[in-house]
Amino acid sequence: MSDPVHPPVRLAKQVSELARCSRIEAEQYIKGGWVSVNGRVIEDPAHPVTTQTVTIDPAAQLEAVEPATILLHKPVGYDTISGRKAAAGLVQPETRWAEDPSGVRLLERHFHRLTPLVPLDAEASGLMVLTQDGRVWRRLTEDGDEIEQEFLVEVSGEIGPYGLRKLNHGLHYNGRALPPCKVSWQNEIRLRFALKGVQGGQLRDMCKQVGLEVVAIRRLRIGKVPLAKMPVGAWRYLPVGERF
Repeated sequence: MSDPVHPPVRLAKQVSELARCSRIEAEQYIKGGWVSVNGRVIEDPAHPVTTQTVTIDPAAQLEAVEPATILLHKPVGYDTISGRKAAAGLVQPETRWAEDPSGVRLLERHFHRLTPLVPLDAEASGLMVLTQDGRVWRRLTEDGDEIEQEFLVEVSGEIGPYGLRKLNHGLHYNGRALPPCKVSWQNEIRLRFALKGVQGGQLRDMCKQVGLEVVAIRRLRIGKVPLAKMPVGAWRYLPVGERF
């Protein structure tokens, strides 16, 4: 029941009066995560308040809230784009990488409407992208085949004659000749692949064609954005201004 003595008002109205600012500015403060009601951050300007204690962080800044792009170190066994075991479910406030260098303030709204991009096989691990930003979506979908991806592939078996040369150029997949790519040995059991327009299952098939069995695949980089030293299952923000 509502209190007839203190009818509920929108949080934005209360903040506007507290900060002596316009309603639009009050909404910016709230959406930016600078406003607490009874000690809990509320990001909804329409949140109803009556006699609760409303506080504005002394460090509050009037700035537009940018849509978030999140970089996740996907573990093996999780689906990127669709499937029963969606990797997106791993993106929670508590799984943020403690050493995230982005400087982006964590907001509850960053976990809404995240679109996963750039497919990665469920049995592979490594860098995965989820975004709210239409600019990032366009870049990674419309220009996706022009963006180089880098993988570390652990293999077993003996590579066939001229195998490394064939991996770089000379193989087919799904009935089509594959364009040249960059493949080199990192050590005795790991190959490093740098290629564009990679398809699901392609790396395993390429290795099989030269006599190698894939043990593990990890995506290290998409364009200019690296996985870095982020632990498996952790995530970080893509800093504002950083491009794929």
